[in-house]
Amino acid sequence: MKKIYISLFVLSAYFFSGCSNDYLDVDQTESISTKDIALFNNDEGATTFVTAIYNKFLDFNMSSFSWIGLTSIASDDADKGSSPGDTGSDKDLLDALTYNASSASIREVFEANYEGINRCNQALSIVPQLDQANPALRSRLIGEAKFLRAFMYFTILKTYGGVPIIDHLPNPSSDEDRIMQLTRKSAPEVYSFIEKDLADAIAALPNKSEYAPAEKGRASKGAAYALLAKVNLYQKKWQKVVDNADLVTGYSIVPNYATMFRLAGENDAESIFEINGTGAVPAKGIAGYSNTQGARGAGGWGWGFNTPSESLVNAYEPGDVRKDATIIFAGTTLYDGRVVPITVENSRYNYKAYSSAFTDAWETDANIKYLRYAEVLLMKAEALNELDQTPAAILLLNQIRNRAALGNTIAVTKADVRIAIWKERRVEMAFEHDRFFDLVRTGQAVAAFAIHGKTFVAGKHELFPLPQAFINQANGLSTQNPGY
Repeated sequence: MKKIYISLFVLSAYFFSGCSNDYLDVDQTESISTKDIALFNNDEGATTFVTAIYNKFLDFNMSSFSWIGLTSIASDDADKGSSPGDTGSDKDLLDALTYNASSASIREVFEANYEGINRCNQALSIVPQLDQANPALRSRLIGEAKFLRAFMYFTILKTYGGVPIIDHLPNPSSDEDRIMQLTRKSAPEVYSFIEKDLADAIAALPNKSEYAPAEKGRASKGAAYALLAKVNLYQKKWQKVVDNADLVTGYSIVPNYATMFRLAGENDAESIFEINGTGAVPAKGIAGYSNTQGARGAGGWGWGFNTPSESLVNAYEPGDVRKDATIIFAGTTLYDGRVVPITVENSRYNYKAYSSAFTDAWETDANIKYLRYAEVLLMKAEALNELDQTPAAILLLNQIRNRAALGNTIAVTKADVRIAIWKERRVEMAFEHDRFFDLVRTGQAVAAFAIHGKTFVAGKHELFPLPQAFINQANGLSTQNPGY
């Protein structure tokens, strides 16, 4: 799978990098001639168009600093970190919940995901035309593109609420297409679109075990079922969560929690979908992901942002092995023998972003695990509990706790098990980009932020604002989220 992430610079520059003055108009179809497409009319060429979608996840604006800001620094799991005077552009505002529609991170995450969606639409337009490529391969590639498009739409739906649905390459001379690009759809409409893409992906994708070793990080049928279960979870479609979680087969939780976030644990038995970095030329790691979160100061190796909060530390029960696998503490020695001196500027850092081989490199071999089998079990447990099947939910919850060297839960009632599952999600999935959204979807946000002395305004902070540049471009076709 590492081969997927070798940058195809000519292709990316030729087909994907340009944009017009319109905010979401990233169409380059006028530069793609029949002759140009013919150059890629083979198996390798067809694969290239979908490889370019995966490559988008390596960009700084897609999976790195701004995304870390919205999903982690803005949550109760982390503080801004770094030096007091280093704002990280707007990470201080995200930490304090005082960001606005002009904040850089708000704009970058929005733009990056639509750039990725454009790559999906390019692939979905061009791959079917490549009639010299193997038909089964083309079908699979279309499934991958639809999974990745659904993934990106789910990301921006959680973040901004209803957004424009761009499902094809827009015609720059079409007023109808321009309106499509700038008119936000309702959240239910976007959910429906995501579900349709995932249904198509499920029909086309192979199981993870059917991929060759060199392609093991590509989207699979299991990934599509797991993402669909998560989409169901956010809509409280409890029975569908259970049904789709049951279809995620061929995975297991690994015995050692800590190894999942090291090189040896990449794409392991628990991994359902993760973004792969390599940290070696000419292949690319995720730009800035490790460096921006690395220990800062004397003896450090990074910018020092996104430091684990005191409340996260306190959320771990005594003996929970996940605490030391998630948090780097100043004055300790890491698994590879690196000593973290007491002289670093902050007392805690994100261990899951650490790269041993490329510690202070801008592009490292650290991966982001976006879907794990442990989460599938927790989603199923949450759904079963809501369906009044609490004993079955407890069994799944205890699987996760026991792997963390903890005893069985003492929760018995439906209400107590619900809280226990929510707490387990926090410590199991800390710094895996879910905490802010979990707080919102479960209604815990107001109380959780109050512990930190921060005011989460109900009716406002559940969503981030749409970028002001987009609102200006929309010129009334899309309205801003409440409170901004």
